[in-house]
Amino acid sequence: MNLQLEGKNVLITGGSKGIGKGIAKAFLKEGAHVTIAARNVEDLETAAEEIGGAAILELNVTDETHVHEQFEKYISRNGTLDVLINNAGGSQGGAVLYTELQEFKEAMELNFYSAVRLSQLAGAHMKQRRSGAIVQISSIFGKESGGKPTYNASKSALISFTKSFADEMIPNGVRVNSVAPGSILHPTGNWQKRLEKSPQAIQQFVDQNIPAGRFGTVEEVANVVVFLASPMASWVVGTTVTVDGGQSYMNA
Repeated sequence: MNLQLEGKNVLITGGSKGIGKGIAKAFLKEGAHVTIAARNVEDLETAAEEIGGAAILELNVTDETHVHEQFEKYISRNGTLDVLINNAGGSQGGAVLYTELQEFKEAMELNFYSAVRLSQLAGAHMKQRRSGAIVQISSIFGKESGGKPTYNASKSALISFTKSFADEMIPNGVRVNSVAPGSILHPTGNWQKRLEKSPQAIQQFVDQNIPAGRFGTVEEVANVVVFLASPMASWVVGTTVTVDGGQSYMNA
C-alpha cells in the first residue's frame, strides 16, 4: 500500500531510541524526510547512523523557550512541517501516598505539557497551510490503571487533549490522533531490563496479562503511527488506537 508520504517532512520527538526510532525507520521506508529530536546529541547521531537518512534536532521538550527556538530552527531548515509525532516521555514515582507532588508535576511536564506545547506550534503552522497530521504516543495506562500513577495521569490527559484538539483542528484540514501501546519490548526499554533480571517472572507476566502471548515490537507500533499520519487515514480524527495484543481490558 502506498501511504502517500514520500517527500513529507516529519518531526519525531524522543526519536533516538525505542518506539521513536522505530517510527523514524517506518517513515523513512515510505520516503519521508525525517528529523529525530531528543536531548542527547550523541544518542541522536548514533540513531541517525543506525537507521540511515534521518536528520537530527537537539530538543529538550521540557524547556519552553528552547522548544520555541528549535521549532523555528526546524521550520527555517525544512520550510514546512507535515507530520508531528509527540513520542517523548517517561515513567517515574511510585504509589500515590509515597510520591511527592513534584514528581506528578514533572511527569505532566514531560508526558503531557511538552506534547501540548509542540502541538500548539505545529498546529498553528499546519492551520495556515490547511494540511498536516499530529500523532501523540500515549499508553494503554492512559485508558486504565496499570502503570505508575504519575504516568497514568499524564497519559490520560494526553488522550483527552487529543480529542479536544482534533475537533478544533479538523475544520482547518489538520488531523490529530493518538496511539496507545501496551507492553513493548526493545533493547533500551524497561521491559528488556526486567526480562534480563528475572526472565521467569516476566514470562509469567506475559502469560497472565497479554492474550497474544508475547510482548509487542516497536515496528508494530510504528506501522499504526505511520498509517494514522498518512492520507490513507483521512477519516480518522480524534481517536486513540490501542496497540497491545489484547493486553488492556477496555475494548476501545
